[in-house]
Amino acid sequence: MSSLTRADVEKLLAQPLPEVRAELAEKLGSELDNEALSLAELGIAQDIIRILASDIEEVVRANLAHSLRHSPRLPHDVAMALANDIDRVAMPVLSDSPVLTPADLIAVVREQSAAKQKAIAGRRDLPEEVSDALISEGHPTAVSALMRNASAEISERGFGVALQRFGANEAVKEGMVRRERLPLTVAERLVTLVSDHLRTYLVAHHELSPSIAADLVLQSRDLTTIRLAYGRAERELERLAREMHRSGRLTPFLVLRALCLGDMAFFEAAMAVLAGVPTANARRLIADGGPNGLRALFDRAGLPDRLFPAMRVAVDVVRGVPFDGDEREIEAYRAQILPRILTQFEQFDAEDLEYLVDRLIASVQASVASREEARD
Repeated sequence: MSSLTRADVEKLLAQPLPEVRAELAEKLGSELDNEALSLAELGIAQDIIRILASDIEEVVRANLAHSLRHSPRLPHDVAMALANDIDRVAMPVLSDSPVLTPADLIAVVREQSAAKQKAIAGRRDLPEEVSDALISEGHPTAVSALMRNASAEISERGFGVALQRFGANEAVKEGMVRRERLPLTVAERLVTLVSDHLRTYLVAHHELSPSIAADLVLQSRDLTTIRLAYGRAERELERLAREMHRSGRLTPFLVLRALCLGDMAFFEAAMAVLAGVPTANARRLIADGGPNGLRALFDRAGLPDRLFPAMRVAVDVVRGVPFDGDEREIEAYRAQILPRILTQFEQFDAEDLEYLVDRLIASVQASVASREEARD
């Protein structure tokens, strides 16, 4: 498009037809950012923009918004006027204008226009506070677009609110699954909420181990949670354990199964949360080889008394089998400790043994399936 000339302005004044004004609005985008403009010329151009931004013809305002969508010289008052116009006019500016601030965008989000919200959701490098506003107040289509925006910053809390509001919305969940990175607590919840094909993608895209795929086939939610948690940082494990405890998913058998799978770090974090003590304190009590440390922690956590013998055996076995932390060897490690734990269970009463083995047998099956898959 050719640049704006004095003849264009004279034409606008002499023959103010809608077609002429629309053509002029198209030219202003390249003209406004011309570094050769003097301050006086820039002021004139911005005044013309203000006139066109209030034009009665929709096509004029739409052309103006499209041509100036990337301009850093677009006056803020004009940007806001266009952003608050009808959807067709507003969307180019809402999608791209660098003039609009996070506060401006949040104000538009709260107007409840789904099309405008979706335009904002697709902005490059969208800041966290705007993402939070979209998630809390946006339409499903806007939140789905936000999840597909790879450059948008989204907080862990924001993901949680999205799942609360849109846990049944497949488009939103798919957008979350297909993001490059997800917090552990979010990934763990998604495993149980999404369809089979998205579970497969979650496993492959987030580079989770083949054993997680086996867990999904076995439809073992708690075992999958343990697999997802393995190798994470202590603070992240603590957040996961607290989140699961709040939602009632940190069950005694999940904690025991984590231990029987050799994940001492998750076991320590879970016991700390259940007992209401720091993880470091729980770790010291668990490491106490005497009769009092683990028992005191177990009682404070309020776990069923019949599980304590199994937990005592599992702690001793896990601590007695060395592991160098190599994630590639985790299945071989579990293949060593699980049979030893189950062998020790033979000392229990028949009722307790059945009670425990029924809930641990899936762990053995998963380990066998993982080893066979790895060989294949």
